[in-house]
Amino acid sequence: IRSAAYPRMQEACFVKGKHERSAAIKAVKEDLAAQYAEQLSDEKQMKQFNALFEEMEYEILRTSILERGVRVDGRGTEDIRPITCEIGVLPRTHGSALFTRGETQALAVTTLGTVFDEQIFDDIDGDKRERFILHYNFPPFSVGEVGRLGTGRREIGHGNLARRSLEAMVPSKDEFPYTIRVVSEILESNGSSSMATVCGGTLSMLHAGVPMKKPVAGIAMGLITDGSRYAVLSDILGEEDHLGDMDFKVAGTEDGITGFQMDIKIAGVSPEIMRKALDQAKRGRLHILSIMNQTLNKPTEKISDFAPKIVTLKIDTDKIGALIGPGGKTIKALCEQYGVTINTENDGTVTIYGKNAKNAEDARSAVIGIVEDPEVGRIYDGVVKRIMEFGAFVEILPGKEGLCHISKLSRQRIANVTDVVKEGQHIPVKLLEIDKMGRLNLSYIDAIEASEDAKQGRRG
Repeated sequence: IRSAAYPRMQEACFVKGKHERSAAIKAVKEDLAAQYAEQLSDEKQMKQFNALFEEMEYEILRTSILERGVRVDGRGTEDIRPITCEIGVLPRTHGSALFTRGETQALAVTTLGTVFDEQIFDDIDGDKRERFILHYNFPPFSVGEVGRLGTGRREIGHGNLARRSLEAMVPSKDEFPYTIRVVSEILESNGSSSMATVCGGTLSMLHAGVPMKKPVAGIAMGLITDGSRYAVLSDILGEEDHLGDMDFKVAGTEDGITGFQMDIKIAGVSPEIMRKALDQAKRGRLHILSIMNQTLNKPTEKISDFAPKIVTLKIDTDKIGALIGPGGKTIKALCEQYGVTINTENDGTVTIYGKNAKNAEDARSAVIGIVEDPEVGRIYDGVVKRIMEFGAFVEILPGKEGLCHISKLSRQRIANVTDVVKEGQHIPVKLLEIDKMGRLNLSYIDAIEASEDAKQGRRG
């Protein structure tokens, strides 16, 4: 059977394309099984028959690489499969990228969130929070199979490797206050889907506007050795992973390595092999980065309109109580009024999260108004809150009202306050003084005259 099958297997093993190659090998196997049906009548003989074909494939692949330097898809040992990169493939997401390398394809999506979206872990030392989250999904259809969808050891292991490889290049919270979630959907797989996740994740984060320190790319290296000879392979296929001696994943920037993982089926690798593998991986990584950089080499300047807007400001720590208010009344009212979420830190950092920039900025102005001390001599744009017989109470800053006496509303004598101002009206007022009891005395007249003087000064 071996002598009849070997020449045909040599042909079938070098058919281009994963599925075409698999179909060619299957056809040879089925043809031989039909020819020798009588000899393969029992289960034991059938097992030996299947093992024979596995052995021939193993031998043909390894011999070709060691003797001729030719791999099953026709590449040389250092050749990398064709790469294509696309960004913005999903219009509604905050950032997206499609990374394809040969028959391996990853769709990476980046979503930006707030501090309240951080992932919380229960740790022996207490709660731990992660602001960079990566999820890797490997559906069965990516390898032409049918199976259950769900998280398994592969998703956890590959996802963790990709996350660690990217995490070092994620900006700090001070530089970029968003929580970042990257989801990689493997649409097609023939080797190194975790490294495709690293490449796709980089592009999708840059597309989302994440100011990464440096772009990251990844490559899977392989090894074929018979003890006396060896060949290090760049960008291995699924068959080379299965029939080879090593799967060495290396990810990094143009300056260095950010993550790696090695699986070997032999006792170990020599320093010489390790040096060659790392050197070859660097050349491959730089090649991949050059292609990625042609698509996108810096973060998008404008963050998606669909992403939350974040505004950060610093206040005095003794003003935190005033911002929060009794029982959180003040801060809750601000959140409800402007449709935002406000987070305060013990060091006085206030972070405002809004669905749009206007809401976030309006809330920021309101926060400044609450924590700001009124300044004597300054003119404020106030709102008439209440009208009394002796004057009007005007709010000059959120939660801070002062009295504009009837005598300070007009130079002429007026009978009623309502002859000049109405409740809810916006008027300019000048803060004349803060008395010993902390009350604010305001003047409408002085504000108007100051405005007129300023206009005349500009004309002059």
